[in-house]
Amino acid sequence: MTMTQAPEAAKAAPGGRPRPKRRFDVLPYLLVSPVTLFIIALALVPAAFTIIQAFFRVDALDPPTRFDGFGNFTRLFKNDAIVGSIGNTGLYVVIGVTLSTLLGIGMAVLLQRAFRGRSIVIAVLILPWALPGVVEGILWTGIFDPNSGLIASVMRTFGADEGAVLLGQNKFLTIVLIELVQVWQITPLSALLILASLQLIPDELYEAAVIDGASTWRSFWHLTLPMARPGIAVSMVQAVIATLNVFDQPFVLNGAATTGASVTMQTYYVSFQNLDFGQGYALSLLITITTLVISLGVVRAVYRRVEL
Repeated sequence: MTMTQAPEAAKAAPGGRPRPKRRFDVLPYLLVSPVTLFIIALALVPAAFTIIQAFFRVDALDPPTRFDGFGNFTRLFKNDAIVGSIGNTGLYVVIGVTLSTLLGIGMAVLLQRAFRGRSIVIAVLILPWALPGVVEGILWTGIFDPNSGLIASVMRTFGADEGAVLLGQNKFLTIVLIELVQVWQITPLSALLILASLQLIPDELYEAAVIDGASTWRSFWHLTLPMARPGIAVSMVQAVIATLNVFDQPFVLNGAATTGASVTMQTYYVSFQNLDFGQGYALSLLITITTLVISLGVVRAVYRRVEL
């Protein structure tokens, strides 16, 4: 075989037939291009713009726009309202992620086995998650109303003082009550995500556990929870994202009061009330970085690959 024949032989398929040339198929790229352009236009471009503008002084009351380095970030941490909102948001995250995860696991376990009417229960369960946060805030405003709310009515029934104000007085109580409203919203999604993992557990594993003498609690602790860790990790990440970016519930239920203000509320106030868009960009960038860091930490701590 000569050197000129070698490339031709390399191109030949087994059996002596020439290997057909692989044609470039443009159709898959055309099909995904609208979604790709949509993501670039609505996510990547604004993200890049936010990162750049966070290092500029963009103040409608103090033009022109000029480079400011880390000046926006320095001024943020000198603002007592923003520092206080960071602590509030930390409480929102801890309470929200903990309660939504525990309640989600409990609901998923109850829905794991098929029973009559389970599809209806799941449909009703998903309703709070489907409602906008503003609508939920308005619904719960009637419950927390000190004069005609459900809680006030119950308190009057047991002889408590009439017109007790639940929101805006005590900081911790305000945050807990507001976060309960958000937990009511995000828990259904957590339950469905965990339920999806539980549905992948073969019944043979539970049968083997029963044969080995494992109790219901031991089966749950050593079989159900480990096998559900991927779903639990995803549900915790979505809870972290929701609670770090909580806005609707505290804004509707507590207004501009600092007792329950979140970081995203301060972003709104700084940007659209103070017209200091540079600090607004900087605060948005900090929220994004914090969300990524905490989410990656949750995934590394909780997620485990399940191999059957």
